[in-house]
Amino acid sequence: MRYGFVCVDTPVGASPMRVSIEKSLREVYERLWRAYGPQHWWPARTRVEIVVGAILTQNTSWSNVERAIDNLRRAKVLSWSGLRDLPASELAELIRPSGTYDVKAKRLGSFVRYLWDNHNGSLRSLLTSDLETARKRLLSIHGIGPETADAILLYAGNRASFVVDAYTRRVLRRHFLCNEKADYETSRGLFQAALRADAALFNEYHALLVAVGKKHCRSRARCEGCPLEGMPHDPAY
Repeated sequence: MRYGFVCVDTPVGASPMRVSIEKSLREVYERLWRAYGPQHWWPARTRVEIVVGAILTQNTSWSNVERAIDNLRRAKVLSWSGLRDLPASELAELIRPSGTYDVKAKRLGSFVRYLWDNHNGSLRSLLTSDLETARKRLLSIHGIGPETADAILLYAGNRASFVVDAYTRRVLRRHFLCNEKADYETSRGLFQAALRADAALFNEYHALLVAVGKKHCRSRARCEGCPLEGMPHDPAY
């Protein structure tokens, strides 16, 4: 089914720049939806896999993450209790395909310990509170940065927290929706302010941005045939 684009009402007296950005964000979504349709994200079987994948995908390709998750599944440790009881050295070896596996084993171990120490192994308990509280909890865990926290909130918690990745930042900058100095929170804030808090919409929008990023908005832009072709853009970026 189509997730109809919804946005908040623009306040009376809002600046022309804000109105322009909100209009552009709506146009980006509609163009991408017409071109690609639903993306069926996140590619995982369980919420445990979503969280593990969000942590392991840092600085690597998703195909490498899938190999690591397959290893954990075959070892029958892809559960919060299984990960809790797994020695760190064994965890690192199982997730070796994801790269920097010793670092990622520590990060994943920190998440699992926090989950058990503070929420008795319940992901629902961790993610169920007001959005900012849940986000602060995640950000307090070693190795969990804003992008990973938002991915966990959105895809594992079904919370309306927009995920900003490299593809998203590139699309925003190339189409003059933010400047190259905009940090993560500024970029995320554009979506949080312009869109109604709708996890299904945020899910679809982020997935569509990844799709156009992989096909066209690469480090060297491939603009011909892009669904966003014709929108104002910076060919030099």
